[in-house]
Amino acid sequence: MPRINLLPWRDEERKERKLKFLVALGGSAVAACLVAFVGYLMMDSMVSAQDARNARLKEEIAELDKQIEKINSLEADKARFIARMDVIEKLQRSRPEIVHVFDEIVKQLPDGVYLTAITQTGTRLKFEGVAQSSTRVSTFMRNIDGSSYLKNPELEVVQTKGNSDTGASFILFADQAVGVEEPEAAKKPKRRVASGG
Repeated sequence: MPRINLLPWRDEERKERKLKFLVALGGSAVAACLVAFVGYLMMDSMVSAQDARNARLKEEIAELDKQIEKINSLEADKARFIARMDVIEKLQRSRPEIVHVFDEIVKQLPDGVYLTAITQTGTRLKFEGVAQSSTRVSTFMRNIDGSSYLKNPELEVVQTKGNSDTGASFILFADQAVGVEEPEAAKKPKRRVASGG
């Protein structure tokens, strides 16, 4: 029976399998490198796109911040203008008040009382004067208390001098009533009626 030596064939087949394995290993390594490279390129592209979006968002946010700052400055200007308008409106409303106050002082001043000085600090009025008697000063205070333009009369001092003919000097305080409405009759102008002949 002939003897066949299979060792060289097995060695050759082993080498061939080893070569195939190395080729497959090298191919899979190249494929893995290609996949990793493509993945890197895709990730780099996505990161670049996101950076571009972030930069755009930052620009838009900066633009919006400028607009918000402008709106805030406009709001501050508006508040200043409204405050000025309120002051002007208040001055416009208070213009006729002092006329009414002086008119009211004349109306409420009883006979026998003479004022020598009137001082106003804010809405506080200080009356200095001379009265024939302290009773007349009391009447003046009652008149002020019943007035629509003056209120809260407070007597600081009444001095009666030795000679009763000179009367009593006094200092009296009162508050000006703020925001008193004018009577309707004073607001409406009088209509002239034409008489037919």
